[in-house]
Amino acid sequence: MSSPNVLIIDDEINLTRSLAFTLRQAGMECQEAHNGHIGCKIAQREAPDIVLLDVRMPGMGGLEVLDWFSAELPEVPVIMMSALDDTQDAVTAIKMGAVDYVSKPFDVDELILLLNETETRRQLESEVRYLREQSIEFDFIGGYSGITRLRQEIAAIAASNAQTIFLSGETGVGKAVVARELHRRGSGLEAPFVEVNCATLPVNRIDAELFGAERGNGAISRTRGLVEIADGGTLFLDEIGEMPVEVQSKLLHFLETRSYRVSGSSREHYADVRVIAATNKDLAAAVTDGTFRQDLFFRLNGVPIAIPPLREREKDVELLAAHFAVKYARSSAVTPIGFDKSTREFFRSYDWPGNVRELKNLVERLSILYPGKTVTADLLPAEIKSVEPKPALSIEQSMENVERDLIRDALMRCKGKKGLAADRLGISRHALKRKMQRLGLA
Repeated sequence: MSSPNVLIIDDEINLTRSLAFTLRQAGMECQEAHNGHIGCKIAQREAPDIVLLDVRMPGMGGLEVLDWFSAELPEVPVIMMSALDDTQDAVTAIKMGAVDYVSKPFDVDELILLLNETETRRQLESEVRYLREQSIEFDFIGGYSGITRLRQEIAAIAASNAQTIFLSGETGVGKAVVARELHRRGSGLEAPFVEVNCATLPVNRIDAELFGAERGNGAISRTRGLVEIADGGTLFLDEIGEMPVEVQSKLLHFLETRSYRVSGSSREHYADVRVIAATNKDLAAAVTDGTFRQDLFFRLNGVPIAIPPLREREKDVELLAAHFAVKYARSSAVTPIGFDKSTREFFRSYDWPGNVRELKNLVERLSILYPGKTVTADLLPAEIKSVEPKPALSIEQSMENVERDLIRDALMRCKGKKGLAADRLGISRHALKRKMQRLGLA
């Protein structure tokens, strides 16, 4: 993160000049204004990164200046400066949108730390805004190569005529988010999106739930199935690995023909539906133990998308945390929380077994407990801090991760065909097989 350009607005000339000198020595750029009107003009012309604003000034007072910033430059964070007897005004300023306040006389080292943390948060929020303008799904923002590839895959597959898509990944990585993004880009928001968790459907009713039932066949009146409801849009089958074997054959028939029979009827119905299936299970292992049909697995796996776990996206965690903080603050009309250096370091070292969902829930919890505050590592929940941080990767482990990503990518692009994947990687099929065994991909 780069050093901020700070605008100091304070009528105390000596204090302003002294503070500006100190901040410049700390590597920051500084501009000075000795009344509110001049401060607003400089801000309009120079667009500072952060504003240090005195609460009490003659003429245009600090709260009036803050109100101007809220209307004209809402993306510029404002930190209030107040004398000890002006604390109530500072609290009012926080409610009006100031990100923080410091009391005079203040500790310069603490102020520099606050400015750097505010700048870190500002830059992260700026990137979030940019990604929002680009219509990029927020749970998949970041620079990790696997996420860049995932965004490209989503765009390409959504625009294709692929009617069956298979999502795999651990619990909490965002499979439902990917499904909705595929739907939004492919069918549009007006088309129906029907989500069903196969693990929660009653076993004795799953056929009727999916394909409908005629009156008298366990139903008082004709029941529309989820496939019919999703006609013209997307049917998202989450936890597909939990679907009973006896229903899998009927789903396979529908995927191959887009036709189905309502329970209790002999008439064929048709539905133009894009089916997206997802699981955190190893379906290949389920095929081996007989709990999942092999032909259905092959049919589902035609267009696979593998979603990486959060622990492989170390550099993206901080950006995601900032996004969730801003998102919660917007929905609750509060000031977003920030994260100090110790917290950010913990985020990068933590293993995130619950993936993006765990991070999102944690940020929401912290936002409720410490609205508008900078969260330090000691404020993190005990159950999180008690988990041993993951050790730093050696060069060999880092290279293995890169190799693993390359092989996964080649297999995905070659639809699981190892011979073609080996050719793509420029190695023999036997060499690929040995690498996959060594990397735990076999």
